[in-house]
Amino acid sequence: MFDIIYEFFQSSGFGAVTWQQLGMMLVSFILMYLAIHKKYEPLLLLPIAFGMFLVNLPGVGLMDPPLDGQPGGLLYYFSQGIELGIYPPLIFLGVGAMTDFGPLIANPKALLLGAAAQFGIFFTFFGAILLGFSAPEAGSIGIIGGADGPTAIFTTTKLAPHLLGPIAVAAYSYMALVPIIQPPIMKALTTKEERAIEMKQLREVSRKERIVFPVFVSAVVSLVVPPAAPLVGMLMLGNLFREALVVDKLREMASNALMYSVTIFLGLSVGAKATAEAFFSPIFLAILLLGVSAFAFGTASGLILAKIMNKFSKQPINPLIGSAGVSAVPMAARVTQVVGQQANPSNFLLMHAMGPNVAGVIGSAVAAGILLTLFG
Repeated sequence: MFDIIYEFFQSSGFGAVTWQQLGMMLVSFILMYLAIHKKYEPLLLLPIAFGMFLVNLPGVGLMDPPLDGQPGGLLYYFSQGIELGIYPPLIFLGVGAMTDFGPLIANPKALLLGAAAQFGIFFTFFGAILLGFSAPEAGSIGIIGGADGPTAIFTTTKLAPHLLGPIAVAAYSYMALVPIIQPPIMKALTTKEERAIEMKQLREVSRKERIVFPVFVSAVVSLVVPPAAPLVGMLMLGNLFREALVVDKLREMASNALMYSVTIFLGLSVGAKATAEAFFSPIFLAILLLGVSAFAFGTASGLILAKIMNKFSKQPINPLIGSAGVSAVPMAARVTQVVGQQANPSNFLLMHAMGPNVAGVIGSAVAAGILLTLFG
C-alpha cells in the first residue's frame, strides 16, 4: 500500500518540485499580495504573478513547445504574441485611445522633460556595458528606465530575447512601485518651496490641433526612427480614434475590451517567462539593480531639467512635473499631484504633469527605436 502511495507521489508534480520552483512560487505570492492588497498596478501585476505561479508548477507543461505532432502548452501559444511583437503595439493602441495629449500640445516644452527622463535609459546602457553585458543586452536592460513595460518587451524580444523574463518582470514591477520609488527622489532633489510652486492653468487646445497631432507625430517619429513605427503608430492611431469623435465604437473597443484582453494574455505570457532557471542567477540580480538605477536616474534627470527650466521661465514651473517624464501613465502624474499637494494643499499639478508623462511615452518609444536602429 505504501509503495503504491510512494509511486503515485513520485509520479505527481509533488515529487518533482525543486527549491528554486518553490522560491519562484513564493515570489509570485508576494506579487499577488502587492496587486491585491496594496493595489500596485493590479491589472498587470496579478496576471503576471499568476502566470509565474503556473509556469513553476512542475510537470504541468504549460510552456512546452509542440513536439512530434503533439500541441504545445497553453501559455506557449499565448507567449507567441510577445515573441512576434504583437501585444506591445496593441497595448499602445489602447493607451492612445485613453490618453489626452492636450496638456502636451498646450505646453510643448513638456517634450523636453519627457526627453530628459529618458537619460536613465542611456546612463544604464553604459553601466550594463561596463558590467560585461553585450550592447544589445545593455540596450534591453536600459529600456527599463523608460518605465514602460510594452516598450521594454518590444525592445527585448528583438535585441536580447533570452533576457525577456527577467527584464519584463523587472520593468512591470518597477512600474507598479512608482509610488514607492519616486517620492524619496523627488523630495531629495527639491525644496519644499519648489514643491509648493503653483502653475497657471493650461490653454484650451482646439479640435484641429488634437487631430493633426497624432498624424504629425506618427510621420515625424517613423521617418526619424523607423523601428519605433509599430509602437508610435499604434499609439497615435488609438489617439486619433479618441479625438476624431466619429469612431466612438472603435475608441471604446480599443480602450476597453481589446486593451483588457491583451493585458491578460500579455501578463500571463510575461509571468510564464519567469522560470526558476532564468531568475536564480547573478544576471537577474544585476538586471534588477540596473533597472532600478535606470528608473531612478530617469526620474532625477527630469526633475533637474525642470528645476533649470524654472530658473529661466517667465511662468513658474514646479520641478515635480519633471519626474512625470517617465512613461508610467498616468501613475507618475498622480504621484506628482500627491507630492505637490503635501507641500501645498491648494496645488493642482495633475494636468501639468500629464504633459511630460505622455511625452515620456513617446520618448521611450523613440529611445527604443534608437536602440533597435543601432543594435537590432
